[in-house]
Amino acid sequence: MAAEQQPQRKKIEATGQMLKIMSDYFYDLNDAADSTTRKVAWCTSVGPAELLRAMGFAVHFPENHAAMLGATRMATDLIPEANTIGYSPDICSYLTADIGAYLKEVSPLAKAYPGIEAPPRPDVLVYNTNQCRDVQDWFSWYAKEFQVPCVGITSPKNFTDVSDILVDDVTRQIEALIPTLEEISGQKLDLLRLRETVSLSRECTELWRQVLETAAAAPAPLSFFDGTIHMGPAVVLRGTRQAVDYYRQLLGELKQRIADGVGAVDGEKHRIYWEGMPVWGRLRQHSELFAGLQASVLVSTYCSSWIFPDFDANQPIRSMAKAYLSLFIVRSDEYKEKYIKGMLEKFQIDGIIYHDAKTCPCNSNSRYGMPQRLEQQTGIPSLVISGDLNDLRCVSDEQTRTNVEAFIEQLEERK
Repeated sequence: MAAEQQPQRKKIEATGQMLKIMSDYFYDLNDAADSTTRKVAWCTSVGPAELLRAMGFAVHFPENHAAMLGATRMATDLIPEANTIGYSPDICSYLTADIGAYLKEVSPLAKAYPGIEAPPRPDVLVYNTNQCRDVQDWFSWYAKEFQVPCVGITSPKNFTDVSDILVDDVTRQIEALIPTLEEISGQKLDLLRLRETVSLSRECTELWRQVLETAAAAPAPLSFFDGTIHMGPAVVLRGTRQAVDYYRQLLGELKQRIADGVGAVDGEKHRIYWEGMPVWGRLRQHSELFAGLQASVLVSTYCSSWIFPDFDANQPIRSMAKAYLSLFIVRSDEYKEKYIKGMLEKFQIDGIIYHDAKTCPCNSNSRYGMPQRLEQQTGIPSLVISGDLNDLRCVSDEQTRTNVEAFIEQLEERK
């Protein structure tokens, strides 16, 4: 019997450039840690990075480091280290993996980037709880460990509309950060530089939106699994020219794929929406599972988390507040369901996969009846898979494969 043919993973040529600018970013961070003049700020992934970058900080994102721990499958062995100092195995596995890595003095950076042993020591930690409360606890632990300030924004949650009252609240909180950050950085906030940074962030996220929306073509030239990798510059280099230039290059390549009729998945038959976090330690495995079933997982709310159309250089701080408040994760189910229905139509989706991530309740939208409500309203079937973003002890590969194969068979019958 001939060996089973493995699905081909189509290489995105721009990946080489992305790897270069990510490498440059990490080496610059490492240099900043050794500098006597530059300061290092640790920041949550959805802001306020623009403010920090405009004030001259080198910015490190612990969530990015935690995702690297997951993707390299280091996280599962490190999480128990954080459990031993009191962190429950049920809380965010980004937090527990990252703190576990610190306690064990290991980092995926050391293997990927020779000469870098660990993330840079912070001079300040700045958080925004628009994702979850865990980031505040996470950053507060490091603040005590390093004996440095920890400041942040406590964001409203579970609202449908971004009202002026909410924007006023977060605007004032961002403004309140400035005196502390000026003292630590040793320089006053330059409003012109902040406007330039916000403008570059706006341009970056607009290009990232266009990149993701190429997947509306049939066949889709980009998969969700590609997106989780190529969103890197939008996370760690937002507000820089490098990120803007990179997404122009990537967008050009994807447009050429569309013109040539090249899809991310050979023989695309089924178009899938992924709702929730990726399973970082199973990106390749899941990519090949769906590709082998001629199912293209082509769009997600997760990858769209770094699209900020509200950034406005003319009102930099207020527009930052509005942009950070507009994040999908903090909105009501009413808003989320309306948003997803629009995406299902726009991308001509056949089925939805909900990832119920054990340690990430804020980014798991399958627990309060949403799949049933959306299926009733749209007629589009869904599947809930259990797993986690980083803790592979919560993942059953065999169960996932069996359930996904049965789901795709269901979609085939509907065709």
